[in-house]
Amino acid sequence: MATATWLGVGRQSASPAPFPIPGEHDRITVEVFNTTDVDGLARDATRRLRRSGIDVVYVGTGREEPVDSTLILVRRGAPASGERVRAALGVGRVEAAPDPRLLLDVSVLLGPDAAEGLRRHP
Repeated sequence: MATATWLGVGRQSASPAPFPIPGEHDRITVEVFNTTDVDGLARDATRRLRRSGIDVVYVGTGREEPVDSTLILVRRGAPASGERVRAALGVGRVEAAPDPRLLLDVSVLLGPDAAEGLRRHP
């Protein structure tokens, strides 16, 4: 019997973690592109998104043609993921643009309104 106790036989399973693991159930993966001439805009947007619990997996400049206002493209999943990104940034319009080649949920194309929303100036 002492051997069974020493091996842990009869122990109850470990208790659940006291805090939820961020992004475990509602993880959104995002790429962010700066289409403006404002240096550091994509970096600032990335910081704001990450503080909101959104997983930014790529940051770059000018992937697309410049946009007149921030565009949030939902690539896969529910449109609510785009709304969550918009709420975190405080700017942008959400559109569905499925792309099965991309292994992420949302693409963000930052426009001049993002510089104003993030209090950045050219």
